[in-house]
Amino acid sequence: QEELVESGGGLVQPGGSLRLACAASGSIFRTYAMGWYRQAPGKQRELVVGITTGGRANNADSVKGRFTISRDNAKNTVYLQMTSLKPEDTAVYYCNAGRTTIQAMSGLSYGMDYWGKGTLVTVAS
Repeated sequence: QEELVESGGGLVQPGGSLRLACAASGSIFRTYAMGWYRQAPGKQRELVVGITTGGRANNADSVKGRFTISRDNAKNTVYLQMTSLKPEDTAVYYCNAGRTTIQAMSGLSYGMDYWGKGTLVTVAS
């Protein structure tokens, strides 16, 4: 059983928009901070944006003003709305819930760590 399931990736032109979704089980969604990460070819995985259970978000500088994370408590789903996409945003995007994002946002390390399988976002004309 997959605890995190991403959807919404695809091909988009530069300047376009895309929305990713990460559906989680209820217990994971209620318990943990969640985040979106990305990994481009030849690069390390990096935090794009995280959000706490209380809704506080933390964006990477490279996406500030362009990407927005949100939580839908009724659907146990976290969304990543991406606008003004650039070719350098091309990557596999992963959803995380738990320790990795908790540590990235607070410096504390605790709890379980869950990852989705990733969804590919390609920004190209």
